[in-house]
Amino acid sequence: MSDGEKDRFGDKLRDVEKAREDKFFAERDRELIQKLKAQAGSQEEQTVRELARMRCPKCGDRLAARIQLDVAIEECPSGHGVWLDTGELEKLKARESSGWLARFLGRPS
Repeated sequence: MSDGEKDRFGDKLRDVEKAREDKFFAERDRELIQKLKAQAGSQEEQTVRELARMRCPKCGDRLAARIQLDVAIEECPSGHGVWLDTGELEKLKARESSGWLARFLGRPS
């Protein structure tokens, strides 16, 4: 074997090693970019949730909390609706016996 053949074989081995190294770093970079995009997406979702919290879905005004029959409810100041948390409707239903709410919920008056 001549010296020229040895150099070409060595060059090919270095090229293969360099290609494997490039592939490794490209894959690592791709994984890091995906991870960063996922973090940015979750941060953006969290920001949107914070901005929308306690706002009327129709007009965007802040909901006002008030007490009705010892139950805290949230209502739109512009009159677009009333929101109840889990269990609050049942509390109102138990206190209401003959009004529209009882009739609406199917409770005999």
